[in-house]
Amino acid sequence: MMRYWFEFDFTNYDKVPSGLLMGCGVTGYGYEDVINILKEKVFINKSLPEIKKVAENIDLQELDQNHVLPNINSPNQRGVWFPLGYN
Repeated sequence: MMRYWFEFDFTNYDKVPSGLLMGCGVTGYGYEDVINILKEKVFINKSLPEIKKVAENIDLQELDQNHVLPNINSPNQRGVWFPLGYN
């Protein structure tokens, strides 16, 4: 399993899904798997926005200590771990 951190460009995007302005953390079997998880769990019936930044195998200590880390699901299980509410 691999942890990914995504940041998106929502410039031309209607109705940004809740909690995604800081980014989104997803764990999966690889890049294609986490993209599919994003499409199925976060961007339901919407196109995936442009990906501004992606970090593979993200070190959790690099993420926001005050907002992100206190509000994550287990990053060791397959699925969306930040923001909460998408699993």
